[in-house]
Amino acid sequence: MNKKSIIITVVLVVIIIFSYTKYNGMVVKSEDAKTAWSNVESEYQRRSDLIKNLVNTVKGAADFEKSTLEAVINARAKATSTQINVDDLTPENMAKFQQAQDGLSGALSRLLVTVERYPDLKANQNFLKLQDELASTENSVRTSRNRFNTAVNNFNKTIKLFPNNVFAGLFGFDDMARFKSAPGSEDAPDVEFDFNK
Repeated sequence: MNKKSIIITVVLVVIIIFSYTKYNGMVVKSEDAKTAWSNVESEYQRRSDLIKNLVNTVKGAADFEKSTLEAVINARAKATSTQINVDDLTPENMAKFQQAQDGLSGALSRLLVTVERYPDLKANQNFLKLQDELASTENSVRTSRNRFNTAVNNFNKTIKLFPNNVFAGLFGFDDMARFKSAPGSEDAPDVEFDFNK
């Protein structure tokens, strides 16, 4: 083998090893982000399951507003039917998913406000336990969404930096969408207390 062949072989080997490590690094970060999204979905599923139990507990209060329960049941059904394929985390799909989850959150908030008028239900131990678990799950949902955004951020930075962006284009890696809050959630809600009641 002549000197020129050795140099070409060494350069090719270096390029292959470099490409191999870049590709594998992108795959690992992509899969980490997908796993983080699966964890978000898992927390939403836990919330959905808790809401079903909460609704069943509230149904035991015979004079409870039927329309409030129906709104929660319908919102839960819509939220559980709206799914995202982890390989298709586009901003549009994420927005649809979040819209369904926001509808469920709104219906649940109305339910919990309405419960305030039912002292027997508020004192029910099953209801109180479910309410605590639901609050804990909401915190877990928030944590999972933040971890997902961190994983997506790491992946997106990896595929955008040079020379990774060249390899990302060759291997077909695209940006992943981050979780975004509902429009208007950046505004603090108005809270009013009427102490004259």
